[in-house]
Amino acid sequence: MKRILVGVLLIAVGGCNEPQEPITHAASGRLPASDVNPTPRDRVVNGGTLRWPLPEFPSQWNFNHVNGTKGAVEHVIQGVLPYLMRPDEKAVPRPVPEYLRSATLRRTKHGQIVTYRLNPQAKWSDGRRIGHADFVAHAHALSGRDPRYEVSTVTGYRRIKHIEQGVDNNTVEVTFDGTYADWRSLFSPLYPATAYATPRAFNTGWMNRLPVTSGPFKFHSIDRTAKTVTIVRDSAWWGAPAKLDRIVYRVMDTSAMPGAFANNEIDLMDIGLDAGALKRAQDVPGAAVRRAGGPDWRHLTLNATTPVLSDVRVRRAVMLGIDRRVIARADLSGLGVPIQTLGNHFYVNTQNGYQDNSGDLGVYDPSRARKLLDEAGWTLHGKYRTKAGRMLALRFVVPSGVPISKREGELTRALLERIGIRVDIVPVPADDAFDRYVAPGNFDIVPFSWLGTSFPVSPMQSVFARPNGGRVQQNYSRIGTAAIDKAMDRAIAEVDPARIHVLVNRTDRLIWHQASVLPLYQRPQLVATRAGLANLGACGFFEPAYQDIGFTTPKQN
Repeated sequence: MKRILVGVLLIAVGGCNEPQEPITHAASGRLPASDVNPTPRDRVVNGGTLRWPLPEFPSQWNFNHVNGTKGAVEHVIQGVLPYLMRPDEKAVPRPVPEYLRSATLRRTKHGQIVTYRLNPQAKWSDGRRIGHADFVAHAHALSGRDPRYEVSTVTGYRRIKHIEQGVDNNTVEVTFDGTYADWRSLFSPLYPATAYATPRAFNTGWMNRLPVTSGPFKFHSIDRTAKTVTIVRDSAWWGAPAKLDRIVYRVMDTSAMPGAFANNEIDLMDIGLDAGALKRAQDVPGAAVRRAGGPDWRHLTLNATTPVLSDVRVRRAVMLGIDRRVIARADLSGLGVPIQTLGNHFYVNTQNGYQDNSGDLGVYDPSRARKLLDEAGWTLHGKYRTKAGRMLALRFVVPSGVPISKREGELTRALLERIGIRVDIVPVPADDAFDRYVAPGNFDIVPFSWLGTSFPVSPMQSVFARPNGGRVQQNYSRIGTAAIDKAMDRAIAEVDPARIHVLVNRTDRLIWHQASVLPLYQRPQLVATRAGLANLGACGFFEPAYQDIGFTTPKQN
């Protein structure tokens, strides 16, 4: 159930269990890269309905819109829109042959040219062939040159100088002004030119509808009363036909998913970090629990623009005063997975290039934290510190109904109290958490998870780049430096994999020094499925081909 998401936010849902040492999944203490019950197509039956739960009901189906970059959106559009590249379990992006025959990179004196050879059979549901016009509209909308387009990120597309028709109608040449390492991340998903031709089409044309598709499935219906979205096999698809007749996505509260799975109302569910849901799934006859090392990582974001946290000494004291292993152990308790803290803002522990750059800030050190607070002028009076008559207090915002966030807040409160910082836990409606609290900066500390991708820097550039003209994009800590911006630009411009690792880790050390985002741990993926569900489960970095998803035995829903 992995998605390539550019700067997407995921609020993890988990149970509330007492800390205990975990049982590792394997003797090595490491989870597999993916666990999807891989099955050849000839062993997957034709037909059937997959019932797939979603935690929210999207209204914006343009994934590249600032309000559309969500996991729930991508779960649907992966089956109905083109993805030119799809990563394997090792996070290596490879061309999807139904859309892309090949993509070649050629270095030039001033940049690079990527030549895309498209599958001549690839077309949109309105009959038009996928081609040059789609690339041009897509790149223009996401370049950031026209602020009327409400885009989630411009990384990569702003580096495109021009796009030309190649030697024939099936060839597109994209010229970059400079080198760009993560060029394979672009144009996936690809939207039709009509969707991106104008700001109005981009911003509103895909509200509550998917007017044009191109995939093994096509859009069938949205039922806002039943809160379902249905896609069905597309007979016009030129590739291997979809094994399933349809996929019905049903929106339900995450707390209701274990019961729905046990009652055979849904066919899979993301267990998240909920040990209670795991136990319940394991007790369901005919069910399987798929486990893999996830590309996603849990963290605490600190708002560096608030009066207290604007002082880097206080931010560093907060990080030193939080025992990350205590939080990780509590969050992962009862899941049977290894406990390991994360020391990187770009790579997860199981990814090539990972190294722990946390340095002193990665070590729980309340004594040093107290010294930093002393240096910052916060004097201990009784239980808490004060300065000029003001108490040192932080607002820890948590979405209501998310037990793991509440528990993280409670642990943070207990830990920081030891160094004289008061933490007030502020529950807010889950639907409002980001729009009304995180995005406008109405918080001091907030926990959530970033969804990782196969591309280490590009998706995270909008998270760590300096806010531009008051626009924070996804930089919710609301701080940055010229040095970090320059380091990210250098990493993005490099094409040699070994050199990329060096530059990314150099950037990461600067971000640790800034002390604005505290990584906690790499999230495991635990997905409960019907035992006969094939080619889907805990995917890790791997992205499945939707036409291959199905059941190994006929299924009655």
